[in-house]
Amino acid sequence: MHPEFQQLMSQATRLTRSGNLAAATAAIQAALMGVQPTAASAAPRYDEADVIDVEAREVPASSPSASSPAAAPSPARDDGAAPTSKPTHRAPGESSATQGDFFTAGSFRNSAGQRAYKLYVPPGVNGQARPLVVMLHGCTQDADDFAAGTAMNEVAREQGFFVLYPVQPRETNPQKCWNWFKHNHQQAGKGEPSILADMTRHVIAEYGIDTRRVYVAGLSAGGAMAAILADTYPQLYAAAGVHSGLAAGAAKDLPSALSAMKGIGVRPGAASSTPVPTIVFHGDRDATVHPANAGAVVAASAGADARVQNQRVSGANQGRDSTKRVYTNAQGKVVAEYWEVHGAGHAWAGGSPKGSYTDLSGPDATQEMLRFFFEHPLAVKQ
Repeated sequence: MHPEFQQLMSQATRLTRSGNLAAATAAIQAALMGVQPTAASAAPRYDEADVIDVEAREVPASSPSASSPAAAPSPARDDGAAPTSKPTHRAPGESSATQGDFFTAGSFRNSAGQRAYKLYVPPGVNGQARPLVVMLHGCTQDADDFAAGTAMNEVAREQGFFVLYPVQPRETNPQKCWNWFKHNHQQAGKGEPSILADMTRHVIAEYGIDTRRVYVAGLSAGGAMAAILADTYPQLYAAAGVHSGLAAGAAKDLPSALSAMKGIGVRPGAASSTPVPTIVFHGDRDATVHPANAGAVVAASAGADARVQNQRVSGANQGRDSTKRVYTNAQGKVVAEYWEVHGAGHAWAGGSPKGSYTDLSGPDATQEMLRFFFEHPLAVKQ
């Protein structure tokens, strides 16, 4: 285990025992992405209750303007609560039917809170229903950084799909981590899962997205939140990608998050009641999120009865070998994949040096996730 990571985790444990939960949270979030907590993050500008026990605070919506038009009505939420506002931002004069592609900023709000986002719109849409991939960044990252590191927009331009990048601000988490380890951000209709699901629906409605091909993926804390979204909204997301993350329900508070990240007490659980096909990437030398968590993520999708086929993937062209495990159900349908990247740490496999927390060696996680996603459209109800 990396000495700096071990030091931060020990610090977080001591702070938790002493009751300084805000500083402990900053330490664990710093450890999650390998950075030292700053003085500002150790003493956040909001109440400790916001850190551990309550949903993310709502940020007042900005007034509509020429560059921030008022949003159109949006689809109803699962819990029956209507979003309070749905602003979106687009370059002047551009529409979803534009011939050229663009990367635009926006903001979304519902009764659970508000988050900014960036949206990549592919060229030549012209009213055609295209897929949507929701990308959840890791701690300390933002939409631009994550887009650059995964090169997802470049592939989206070639293959013609939308990419949505929700943004976690420091006001709701000092290290910009998604709050995967808080019990009130793990349920449908509450906290960040509610905001992210409704944001997804908003983009679906505004751009006429193909509702059978909506997917979610994330790195680290973003991967953990992607697993939560797959667990809580299985009728919205057709498949999920979890890179260096943790399973839904892996932690309910800070102490259990510390244990899960260290691999303590991590056990493959029962399959989700409505499992979503999931592809998992994890480095076998990840010193930030223990690789044991990958098995728990797979188990939620594949279940205990899945058949497993191991394939050795040569890293001759990239530099790292991988073991690819393909899980099939009784009908022979692929329900999960697990790519164990040998010698890799806590970083996006095959990523670009233009972004942070990327590993240029190894399999191309972006391409492999997209292959898996497009092989798994949402089933049509009979």
